[in-house]
Amino acid sequence: MEANSTITVEGKQFGHGRALFPAWEMSLPPAASAGDTRTTLRDLIANVVRSEVSAFGERQEQRQFLQALTSEEIQAGIAKGKIDMGGRGADGFARQEVDAEQSVGAALQAFEDGLYFVFVDDTQKEKLDETIVLRPGSRVTFLRLVALAGG
Repeated sequence: MEANSTITVEGKQFGHGRALFPAWEMSLPPAASAGDTRTTLRDLIANVVRSEVSAFGERQEQRQFLQALTSEEIQAGIAKGKIDMGGRGADGFARQEVDAEQSVGAALQAFEDGLYFVFVDDTQKEKLDETIVLRPGSRVTFLRLVALAGG
């Protein structure tokens, strides 16, 4: 992907230094490559969720195939304590079906319930129907909040 036609999506948890997941790039709509894209926060969240559901399905599909590992992959697996070759479909691990639209609905409800914040280029976005501007190279951060104990 060209750096000038993508945005970066990242996830963090309040109070923790490490990322919730590795940052990844997502394509802007085709018209955006020449300039800014205007969208709503609702549509941005929906697009990110649909993209992640699609990627999850692709990862599951890849795990169905038995893979030969290189010696570097074996050593990396030893270092982290787990060597994984995929091929799980035949040994009892059923493929998980995920409904993208249900996932979008859950993500939007979680935002409305205040379970996470969204920042676009370090500016917090507070309303789902707020118009936001995405530029090539924009950074979208999802910040998961942590409930206080006893509160």
